[in-house]
Order: sequence, then structure tokens, then C-alpha cells
Amino acid sequence: MGQSRHVPVMLQRCLDLLAPALQRPGAVVVDCTLGLGGHSEALLTRFPEVRLVALDRDKEALRLSGERLAPFGERATLVHAVYDELPDVLERLGIAHVQAVLFDLGVSSMQLDEADRGFAYAQDAPLDMRMDQTTGISAAEVLNTYPPGELVRILRAYGEEKQAKRIVSAIVRERDKEPFTNSARLVELIRSALPQAAMRTGGNPAKRTFQALRIEVNGELSVLERAIPAAVEAIGVGGRIAVLSYHSLEDRLVKQVFAAGAATTAPPGLPVVPERYQPRLKLLTRGAELPTEEEIAENRRAAPARLRGAERIRESIE
Repeated sequence: MGQSRHVPVMLQRCLDLLAPALQRPGAVVVDCTLGLGGHSEALLTRFPEVRLVALDRDKEALRLSGERLAPFGERATLVHAVYDELPDVLERLGIAHVQAVLFDLGVSSMQLDEADRGFAYAQDAPLDMRMDQTTGISAAEVLNTYPPGELVRILRAYGEEKQAKRIVSAIVRERDKEPFTNSARLVELIRSALPQAAMRTGGNPAKRTFQALRIEVNGELSVLERAIPAAVEAIGVGGRIAVLSYHSLEDRLVKQVFAAGAATTAPPGLPVVPERYQPRLKLLTRGAELPTEEEIAENRRAAPARLRGAERIRESIE
């Protein structure tokens, strides 16, 4: 497995952002998206006193990163869980508060590279796309069984695909002849359904449809809507959270949660703002930070990345 390919995105910046929260002895950091363990390995190496809890819904990713993190022994606890299950995981481990949380929302590089998982549109593979292959419905089932209106909604909302209607009518016409099983047929169909002008922009024309199917199959946005607020709750005062997103839908969600936490909730016109209305978060990034041109040149997966960070500055007052 070529580790060189799996360069964690904006690694240095993520470590620097979380560093002030990880100086204290016994600090706990949570890597909510373990993947191949690149960020986790770097956190354990740079902060020798820190304990790591890492989550992934993909058993194969857990196995591989388990090998990679084995030298750190007891300092690393790897858990098979989706990241919105963070509160349950911490409760089971008897951890009340953590000092830092990291999310890297890019699909783990391994999944994009593994042909038989059907994430890639560059090669023919079964249309599966489940990150946890022990549960849920595959992308093929979505394509073959969802009503046309629902498919159009998914492509528009999750793929930001302007030609959704055209693509969906082609899908419905074709699936009636024969159900979809493999990615190459879908890519071919999208190419023939799109007007020439749409083909010339923005890389592979199938990219947006594949993104939309992946988000639907894995329930990614609804999971994220629960996960980011849960992570903010899990952080103690002085703790920090860093989130790397890769498309505008994810980034918007993160931005909304952070902005709400950093705003005062007081009714207007109070001469003094009582503590319970004061912000719980301080934003650590101005807008979203982007990768450098050098990093994008070295690691093409970094190109769409957007990094946001926040610090917990007060307890929740119920």
C-alpha cells in the first residue's frame, strides 16, 4: 500500500490549530474520521502525552490503520462507529470531556482507490458506495428503485448537478430495460445524456452524480448535522475542533454550527449580556482556510479542501 499517495490534507495546519489544546498532560484527542490513520499517526507523534480515540465506520480502514498505529500501543483506542455516535463512544470509554476533535470529511483515500467498492468513476466497478458494507442499501439499489422525483432531488441537493432532470430521465429509461449494476454503464449514460457545453466544464461529467449517490447511500449530511454539534458539546473549555470539508454543502453545515456557537443569543438591547447568552465558541479561522498551491500540486485531493476551526470558551449553561 503506497503511503506516499495517502498524504493527509492540510496536516500541518490541523496540528497547529489543535496544538494549544493538546499541551496539557492526559489530553484526549478524537479523530472522527480515522481512514488510513495519517492524521492520527501525526497527532500521536507530535503530542507524546496525548491519548487518541479514533472512529471509522469502515472495518477495512480500522484494520489497516490499526496496523499503522500499533506502535503507539495503549495510547490509541480505535472504535467501529459512525461519527455521530461520538457521545455514546465517549460515554462507554468513561470520558467526560475531550480536549480536541478533528474531522476530515474527504472520503478516505483508500475507498476512492479501491475499485471493487464502486466509489470511483474512473474505472468499472459494482455500484456499491457503502462505507460500511455490513449495512444499508447500495448505490445500485438507489438508482434502480428510487422514484424519478427523488433521484432528481438527490442529484440537485447533493451533487449540485444542474442537468439532474436530463440525467434522471436517461437513468429511468435505461433501468426499465435492465437494472444498473456497474459504474461504467452509468458514466457512459451520463456522458450521452449531457449537452456538449456541460461536458466541457469541471472535470469528469459523472463526478457530481457519483458524489450525490455517495452522500445518499451513506446518509453523510444527516450524520454530519448531528455529529458537529455533538463534537462541540464533547469539548471542554479551552478545547478545540478542526473540520476539513470538501464540498460546499459540508462546509456550509460546519459554518452554521460554528457561527451559532460564536454568536451571542441575548435579546437585543440588554445593557449587560448575562453569561448564559454569551458565545460558547471562538472562531479560529477567518472564513474557511484553503490549502496552499504547493500542497495542491503535491496532493490533488487537497484542491477542494476547506478548513474551519473553533475553540470552546465557556460551558453550556442549560
